Amino acid sequence: MRTESSATIATPIAVTDTGEHRSLGTGLAALGVASFSLTFPATAWGLEGFGPWSLVAVRSVLAALVAGTCLLVLRVRLPERRHLPGLAVVALGVVLGFPLLTTLALQTSTTAHAAVVVGLLPLTTAVFSALRTGNRPSRRFWLAAVAGATAVLAFTAGQSGGALTAADGYLFAALLVCAAGYTEGGRLARVVPGWQVIGWALVLCLPLSVPAAAVALAYEPVQLTGHGIAGLLWVALGSQFLGLVVWYRGMAAIGVPRASQLQLAQPLLTLVWSALLLGEHFTAAAPLTAVAVLVCIAVTQRS
Repeated sequence: MRTESSATIATPIAVTDTGEHRSLGTGLAALGVASFSLTFPATAWGLEGFGPWSLVAVRSVLAALVAGTCLLVLRVRLPERRHLPGLAVVALGVVLGFPLLTTLALQTSTTAHAAVVVGLLPLTTAVFSALRTGNRPSRRFWLAAVAGATAVLAFTAGQSGGALTAADGYLFAALLVCAAGYTEGGRLARVVPGWQVIGWALVLCLPLSVPAAAVALAYEPVQLTGHGIAGLLWVALGSQFLGLVVWYRGMAAIGVPRASQLQLAQPLLTLVWSALLLGEHFTAAAPLTAVAVLVCIAVTQRS
């Protein structure tokens, strides 16, 4: 790996105690989850002022400008050629695929419903990680992960009456591309600082996102509202960049499978934000699901 200037060197977290290292990594991953939990409500706000294609393209451009500025100011060298395939997976899965597919889904789905479907992301990510990195979590880990996913599926079925919609199709596709992006990002974050992983992935998308934004803004109506602007800024800066910075750093510290299980709490946090920010309502099954999911998180963290 190329030598970087002292301002940009980011070696693994410098702590000597394994427990402290794990706790810090868990805290960083949890911050990422908290940031992501606001993504769907913020996207719903953004759709009040922008079309779906405009929102996705503009958020990518804004996040890339911030990331590119940081990379330039800190004089970070270009990524090594051997890292480019992984960065491409991160770019296609996390920067473009997941935001686009979930935004399209939220045109017809409530944020609460979308959040619960995407609650399957931890299990999907763990499977991708096992296939990609050769990790073999314990049987107890998998049992707890499947139990958490089953609870999420049961909640989803109760909300939608057991019928799958086009929005669900978008969401399930989003699960696959995002899990691939998370797995590659977590792997790269072990050798490249996490913020540089997402930073370079965003910059790599600029040749696509800039013309896409120009075309989308020309064809989709734009209505600048407080909610629309706030939603755009959050998904661009909070979810697309800062949230992924701490998320990848956390995954590098504690491993992709364990970090992915923290996301079991994400749909429940999103339900809270959906009620507070959007006035959405959900059934009494939510607190029961919350208890089941939290128990599963506790088990996976100890496995």
